[in-house]
Amino acid sequence: MNKALRKVVIAGNWKMNKTPAEAKELIAAIAPLVKDADCDVVACTPFVDLASAQEAAAGTNIQIGAENCHWEKSGAYTGEISAEMLSSMGVNIVIIGHSERRQYFGETDVTVQKRVRAALDAGLTVILCVGETLEQREQGITSELVSMQTKIALGGVSEEELKRIIIAYEPVWAIGTGKTATAQQANEVCHTIRECIASVYSQAAADGITIQYGGSMNAGNAAELLAQPDVDGGLIGGASLKPRTSPPSLQPRSKPLRGLQRKTVARQTPACILRQAAEPCFSLCVSLTFWKTCC
Repeated sequence: MNKALRKVVIAGNWKMNKTPAEAKELIAAIAPLVKDADCDVVACTPFVDLASAQEAAAGTNIQIGAENCHWEKSGAYTGEISAEMLSSMGVNIVIIGHSERRQYFGETDVTVQKRVRAALDAGLTVILCVGETLEQREQGITSELVSMQTKIALGGVSEEELKRIIIAYEPVWAIGTGKTATAQQANEVCHTIRECIASVYSQAAADGITIQYGGSMNAGNAAELLAQPDVDGGLIGGASLKPRTSPPSLQPRSKPLRGLQRKTVARQTPACILRQAAEPCFSLCVSLTFWKTCC
């Protein structure tokens, strides 16, 4: 990341998780942990949680965003939410084009572009998701694919409007799988996206746009990822649903369980990730002991 040129944004994507009451609890737990973060902190919640999350985030540095919006202002689109509806609630950020929307709900590059246009017209900031599948990576077309996705999604977007676009590179094969692109792989694709922006707009626009990495980012790998020059933050999925992990009691058993071995691993939380973006020291982790079955 390069804070001299562009802002760093750490955003949580809650997906289809948390009731309104749970949303309040989570925001309240996260707020004191990120109050000194030297970056933008965003929580994108399900629509039903937006009001509760906004209430809990009032007076904090946490911004509340949505996970999707429709391209029409109103109409016979059962179950959909318009960008104007989000704006009327005071929401100013929305995720568009997430791979799960593409995979499960028929999202295409064309509908992504329409949603981006609607969100910008409503005054929202867009977190635009692009990324390749494992098959596409193995075919060696990652650069071409993410460049195409970026160009189509930004069709008709002016350089001034581009200032309200954040791009999140999400390798589809790494989302929710525990697999993560190496820091070098992530930086290469983020750099490709930046070069694409430079070719369509200008070098100044490319230098100024925030490009996040998403895809099983957690506090165990965030330090290395965020140290890359073209990675300007993260779009965090499952890891954003827990404010902290407390180490359990590690009283030794008098007789270890048969067939099991005890293994200690580093497990970190979204609060750690946020602090890693804000602080030079990346040592905010706790140890979690778990039992693993031996082969």
